[in-house]
Amino acid sequence: MIAGVDEAGRGPLAGPIVAAAVILPLNCSLPGLDDSKKLTPKQRDRLFFEIKKQALGIGISLISHRRIDELNIGKANLLVLHNAVARLRPAPNFVIVDGRQKIPGLKIPQQAIIRGDGKCNSIAAASVIAKVTRDRIMEKYHLKYPQYDFAQHKGYATKGHRRSLSLHGPCAIHRRSFAYVA
Repeated sequence: MIAGVDEAGRGPLAGPIVAAAVILPLNCSLPGLDDSKKLTPKQRDRLFFEIKKQALGIGISLISHRRIDELNIGKANLLVLHNAVARLRPAPNFVIVDGRQKIPGLKIPQQAIIRGDGKCNSIAAASVIAKVTRDRIMEKYHLKYPQYDFAQHKGYATKGHRRSLSLHGPCAIHRRSFAYVA
C-alpha cells in the first residue's frame, strides 16, 4: 500500500494549492501516464478518469489563497500534502513524495523523490489528480472573474494575467502575500 503524493498550484498568483495522494494497484495499466505538466489537458482528463477508476485509494486536499497568505506557500505546501495523505482510504504503509522534502509530522514511513512525478506512476497519478482538480476549480473562478481569464492560465503569472492585474487590481482569490500581487 504505497501512496504517491504531489501538488498542483504552488506557483500561481491566485487560487488554492491542491494535493493528491494515490495508491495504485500493483499491476495497474495507465498508458500515457506521466508528470501532469508534460500532458495535454485532453490527456490529463482521460487519465483522471482512468486513475479514479483503477486506484485503490485517492486522497485530495486543498488550501485556499487566504490560508496560503496566512501560512506562506512553503508551509501551505507541506500542510496540503499531509492532509491529502490523511484523507487517503485505505491508509498507506509507505508514502513517496514528489520533491526534495519529506512531509513533517507524517507518522508513515516516507521518501522524497526529486522529479518523482516523472519517475513513479503513483506520484504521476497524484500529479494528474491534483492538476485536473485545481484546473477545474480555476475554470469555475473564471466564471466569477472573467476579466482575469483564469480558464486560460489557471492563475499562473502569464503576461496576460499580469496585464489583467495591472488593469483591474487583484480580485478576491489572488494571493496577497505573493510579491507580484502585493
